[in-house]
Amino acid sequence: MLPTPTFHHLHLSSTDPAAAVQFYATQFPSTDRTTWAGHPALKSPNDVLLLFSKVDAPPPVTPQSAMWHFGWHVTDARRSLETYKARRNVKLLPLYTSDDGGSVLISSDTWPGAGGVLGLTRAQIGQARANDVQPKGGAGFAYMEGPDGALVEYAGNHPAERFNHVHLWQHDPFCAQLWYRKHLNAQPMPGRTSPTPVTEETGKVARGADRTWPSLDKEGMFRTPRAAVVFGDVALTWYPAQDDAPLASSRGQLMDHIGLGVGDLDAWIEKLRAEGVIFLEQPYALGDTRAVMIEGPSREALELVEIA
Repeated sequence: MLPTPTFHHLHLSSTDPAAAVQFYATQFPSTDRTTWAGHPALKSPNDVLLLFSKVDAPPPVTPQSAMWHFGWHVTDARRSLETYKARRNVKLLPLYTSDDGGSVLISSDTWPGAGGVLGLTRAQIGQARANDVQPKGGAGFAYMEGPDGALVEYAGNHPAERFNHVHLWQHDPFCAQLWYRKHLNAQPMPGRTSPTPVTEETGKVARGADRTWPSLDKEGMFRTPRAAVVFGDVALTWYPAQDDAPLASSRGQLMDHIGLGVGDLDAWIEKLRAEGVIFLEQPYALGDTRAVMIEGPSREALELVEIA
């Protein structure tokens, strides 16, 4: 078995890459400005890169691709929230606490989730109100709008600030997890797997019937089933797609692709071709190395980059 790839980069489209790098470097001060393969870049302390490509028009975020948002661990989410409140160029996004329109700026300011789900159904909210359940306060998750309309999550409290995850949509989250395990030798995230072993057929679990809050959308969101894999200390995590519309390719959108580092690109190409994985681009030069582009189970583009 080939070694599991590392999480190398997230590649974003931007009308002003220099301004985007400056924005993220300011909000996440543990990062370093750099360049990689000719692209303006930001380097997280865990060696993950944000890469930027210049585009002439605002990059599209519709039709919906598999890519939803990306996120950072921070050492104190509430302190970060207060810092961002004082910055005029940071747009903080409300988390709606029910479909009646109430909202908070951090998840821990509303009712805590139940049963391992980061949210409550309408019925559970009614019970929380009846029982006078109070918010836990402390650490939580929150969102800001980044350059070009990017959706950025920050959450804590964690020992160190670092790039942490990319959150995606998938019509069948457990099937996506199986795909990444089979083709990319990814490790499943504990607590984000099916309670019973699944196959590509039995992994097609119906989307949960109830929407939950807090949510970036007033009407709530579906959070079950959910699944995740990890590449080193970075997670790819899935919620079910919120409707039945097919997911679009990520190519050319705001979040264009995910980059994974591999040690022997030729061996990976041979493996993936034998397994029938879709190749979007054949091997090509990328800076001082080589790469190949494949397509994931929800049409997300994945770049395999040969690294030393």
